[in-house]
Amino acid sequence: MSVNNVFQRVPRRLRGWVLPAVILLVWWAAVAGGWSTSPLLVSPAAVWQRGVAQVASGELWVALSASLWRMGWGFAIGAAAGLAVGALLGWSRWAERLVGPSFHTLKQISLFAWIPMLSMWFGLGDASKVAFVALAAFFPVVLNTFEGLRSVPREYLEVARVYEFSVAQTLARVVAPAAAPSLFTGIQLSLIYAWLATLGAEYLLASGKGLGNTLIDGREHFWMDLVLFGVVVIGLVGFALNWVLAAAERRLLAWRDRTVAKY
Repeated sequence: MSVNNVFQRVPRRLRGWVLPAVILLVWWAAVAGGWSTSPLLVSPAAVWQRGVAQVASGELWVALSASLWRMGWGFAIGAAAGLAVGALLGWSRWAERLVGPSFHTLKQISLFAWIPMLSMWFGLGDASKVAFVALAAFFPVVLNTFEGLRSVPREYLEVARVYEFSVAQTLARVVAPAAAPSLFTGIQLSLIYAWLATLGAEYLLASGKGLGNTLIDGREHFWMDLVLFGVVVIGLVGFALNWVLAAAERRLLAWRDRTVAKY
């Protein structure tokens, strides 16, 4: 039986777990078979035991809640500001000519280049980390909001004029629904960047609690099982955030699938 036939027998909802299962199996075999004596190669059982200890002691929940708190505030601030700036640039040609060149220059600056300045302004505490996360969340929302508004077909706006819609009605009934897919893309990217920036800020501005600080503790004490456990938790949280936002998008934009051809 070929590999393709075996794969086809796996239920569709479980196919995404095939690769992680294979990696876990190879990892276990490498440790059990003694393929390497390096302390960097710890067993899955050791990582599991470390995870159980982290959960039982409450350290995981303290670190996770701190990271999610920073990400939540940074994402909310950055996404809200991004929606406002993106809407301004997308709706007003005058604003695009005035603000656009400065924005497109700032977006070329590496995100991590802001850390020295933010640490000087706000210190090494939560304020600088939240500001860094907000910056990471800001740019994708601006770009996708701008593109979404500019991609609204002119015919839609002509129909709004025929029906004598006000500016508020045009925005609510015409522009927002047409630009919604692009807006959701920007928000989804913003959430991903915010999560990655949270970990980067915790790792580079190493003060307080957080999953990034958990990785630092594992590195400093050479606890590879703690490092790997932290990496697994970070990946699972990122997956969960992306899944929740994708589910919300499918629910809120379900009207896109209701075409005339279905009736």
